[in-house]
Amino acid sequence: MFAVSSVDAPAIADRPVPADLPVRLAARGIDVVVIAALDFVLGRLIGFGWDWLLLGSAMVLAYFALLDTLAGATVGKLVLGLRVIGPDGGKPSLRQSVVREAFTLIGSIPFVGPLLAIVVWVWFSMTIRSNPLRQGKHDQLAGGTRVVRVGAR
Repeated sequence: MFAVSSVDAPAIADRPVPADLPVRLAARGIDVVVIAALDFVLGRLIGFGWDWLLLGSAMVLAYFALLDTLAGATVGKLVLGLRVIGPDGGKPSLRQSVVREAFTLIGSIPFVGPLLAIVVWVWFSMTIRSNPLRQGKHDQLAGGTRVVRVGAR
C-alpha cells in the first residue's frame, strides 16, 4: 500500500499506541473495585448518609484525577499497562484530569444518577470506538488527553 521511508519510520515508531475500549473498560473495572472498597470503608466510618455521599463523590473524583495527574495512571491502568497522556505527550495537568473525570460524579446524583451514568458510558464508548486515536468525548473535552498502552510503539 503505502511505503514508509526510513526518514518517517522513527517518527511513526515513537507515537504512543492508543488503548482500545476493552482494555480500558477492564482497567475501569479494577478501579471500580478499588473505589467501592474505599467507599464502603468510608461509609462504615461515618455512616451512609448525605455526608458519605458527598465525601465519597469527592473521593472518587480525587482518585481518578489525582492519580492520572501524579502517576499518569490509576491502579487499574497500571495493572493493565495503560497510561493517560496529555495533548503534549506528558502527564495530563490537574485541570485536564478533573475535566476528563468529572463525569464520574454523575453516578452520585440520587435516584437518576446510575441511569444517567450508563447513558454517559455508552456515549463515551461509542466516541472511543469511532475515534482513530481512541479518544472519548471526555478526552476531547479535556483538551486532547489519550489513554495509551505502555511500552507499545
